[in-house]
Amino acid sequence: MDYLPIFLDVAGKTVIVDGGTTVAARRIERALAAGARVRCFDPEPGAEVRAFFGHKNLTYHDRVPVEADFAGCLVAYGASEVAERDALLYAAAKRHGALANVADEKDYCDFITPSVVERDPLTIAISTGGAAPVVARILRARVEAMLPAAYGRLADFLSGYRDRIAEQIKGGTARRRFWENLIEGSVGDAFLAGDEALAAQLVEQDLASGTNDLKRGEVWLVGAGPGDPDLLTFKALRMMQHADVVLYDRLIGPGILDLVRRDAERINVGKRAGDHVMSQQDITTLMIDRAKTGQRVLRLKGGDPFIFGRGGEELEDVAEHGIPVIVVPGITAAAGCGSSAGIPLTHRDHSQSVVFVTAHGKDGLLPHDWTRLARHDQTVVVYMGLRFVAEIAEAAMAQGVPAEMPIAVIDNGTRTTQKIVAGTLADIGAKVAAAKLKGPALIMIGTVVTLRGKLGVETVAREDSHEMELVAREGL
Repeated sequence: MDYLPIFLDVAGKTVIVDGGTTVAARRIERALAAGARVRCFDPEPGAEVRAFFGHKNLTYHDRVPVEADFAGCLVAYGASEVAERDALLYAAAKRHGALANVADEKDYCDFITPSVVERDPLTIAISTGGAAPVVARILRARVEAMLPAAYGRLADFLSGYRDRIAEQIKGGTARRRFWENLIEGSVGDAFLAGDEALAAQLVEQDLASGTNDLKRGEVWLVGAGPGDPDLLTFKALRMMQHADVVLYDRLIGPGILDLVRRDAERINVGKRAGDHVMSQQDITTLMIDRAKTGQRVLRLKGGDPFIFGRGGEELEDVAEHGIPVIVVPGITAAAGCGSSAGIPLTHRDHSQSVVFVTAHGKDGLLPHDWTRLARHDQTVVVYMGLRFVAEIAEAAMAQGVPAEMPIAVIDNGTRTTQKIVAGTLADIGAKVAAAKLKGPALIMIGTVVTLRGKLGVETVAREDSHEMELVAREGL
């Protein structure tokens, strides 16, 4: 983050706008809306600027500003598109302790003017730190489309209860939860449906009942998917924004933790073979203890929590203590990695069934019956097997599986760092060793692996959004 995001109080303070352009008009409009005293300088202002003439808080000067004009100024905007005026404005603003912003001149900017979505009193500001303003404008358009105007009125309506809620609901966590229940519960539903009277009645009922009991917490078991943040479900995102404490493992993809509520406590409980940050029993005990204090505990797991995620084991103990549990499924690694690698799990000509197995048990490599699993009409997906790729291949061949059976190892699937190593049982061990894969990785065995690259699907690392996308290109 290159800039500190803040909202500046300019009410009653002096803001200078140098220029008569469309950009100058937008700066004047925003400053006046925020209650500033605006001084505009330009010998020949355009029609959009002249439209503000007569506003009680606007003073117009039909000339170029001089240094003395900046005394007592809080913010100075340069929008003249004249290099000499921009340089004078920035230098004068600095000498008088004002914040400067010159349009399209990053070296003359103390701050970035964001794209703004306004739902008074709700304001959403979007910025790329000056790197790609067009991206900010596109995002603004999307937010404008998805955010009903009624949300601003809802914020204004609820602001009338702020003091009473602060007085009656004691404790920051209790108040936050009360507010969340109001906005996302029946009160918010009633208001957004246009029934303000019912919304007010429901608020009064909630205040009268004192709905601030934190004695009973909850445990939320949430699947974070295979790594790409865009593969999270809406429900997972909602839970992540409401949790009080988050217990996360090492398989969580980059950027996913950034979506967790900012002030939620985060605890790394990641485990890998031979390196446990916290034992399984300690993790379960911690979840139970935190829930008993009234906290909403989010157990965030890579993939799907009920597919080789030990989610069922954890919840058995939680349920025995009478703690409410919510499970949110995630896209399991088999589905996510197969799609991102262009390898279907099933195909009418290759595989009529798919089976998921784990390579790793309590005592190391599991002794699977590979002749039963690795059949010509079935896809085998092996979880937690990166360390054992060579051993798996050797065991399968020793049991009679053909050495030419196709196999692929997908490392960091769905992420921008994804790597795919494909081969046969005979050569996959050497190929994976040479690739020096870091994991997490998934193994796929079956003739479906031969379809990789034939379905017109590519994995593309998008640097502008840090997303892994599947792009279908016709004719390839």
